[in-house]
Amino acid sequence: MRNVPSDPDTTDAELWRLAVEGEPQRFGTLFDRHARAVYNHCFRRTGDWSAAEDLTSVVFLEAWRRRDDVRLHGDSALPWLLGVAGNVVRNRHRATRRHREAMARLPGQRPEPDHADDVAGRLDDERVMTVLLRLVGRLSRDDQDVLTLCAWDGLSYAEAATALGVPLGTVRSRLSRAKSRLRELTTLEPPGRLGHRQGAIPKPSGEEL
Repeated sequence: MRNVPSDPDTTDAELWRLAVEGEPQRFGTLFDRHARAVYNHCFRRTGDWSAAEDLTSVVFLEAWRRRDDVRLHGDSALPWLLGVAGNVVRNRHRATRRHREAMARLPGQRPEPDHADDVAGRLDDERVMTVLLRLVGRLSRDDQDVLTLCAWDGLSYAEAATALGVPLGTVRSRLSRAKSRLRELTTLEPPGRLGHRQGAIPKPSGEEL
C-alpha cells in the first residue's frame, strides 16, 4: 500500500490525483473542504438558499464527472470549483433540472430534514440579498463575476484569474470598476435596506453545508 499523507496535510491537487487513480473517497475530502465556500458563492449569486444547495450539488457532480479531464493550476481546487459554480449559476434552471433527474434515479433516496430553526434567518438573508443582487445586476456580467469571486468569496486576483480564465490585469481593472459602480448604486438605496451598513454582505445563515 502506498504511503500517502493524511488528508489534512494533502493538497487538493494530490487528493484530486488520488481520486482519479482509484481512491474516490478522496473526493469526499475535497467536498468537505470546499462545499461551504461553493454554497456561499451560489447563495450570493442567487439570493435563494434552497437553490444554492441544489447548485452546490450540481457543481460537485460536474467536478466528479470531469475529474479525468481536469488539471488544477496550483494546489487548491477552489478557484476551479468557483469557476464551475459561476457557469452553473448562469445555467441554473437547466443544471438543477439535470441534477434532480439524476438524483431521482438513485435508489433509496431519503427526504432531507427541514431545519425549521434556520428558516427565519435564511429568509432575512434572502431579503437583503434580493436588494443587493438587484444592484449588482446593473453591473456587466464580467464585473459581477470578478466582484463575487474577489470581494465576496475572498479569492486573490491570481485565483480569480484562474477561475475566470482571464489575465491578472483584467481582474484588477474589472474589480476596481465594479466596486466604484456598486458604491454609487448603494448610496441611492434607503437606509437599512442593505443590513446594518450600506453595501453590507450578509453571511448566509444556512452555511452549515
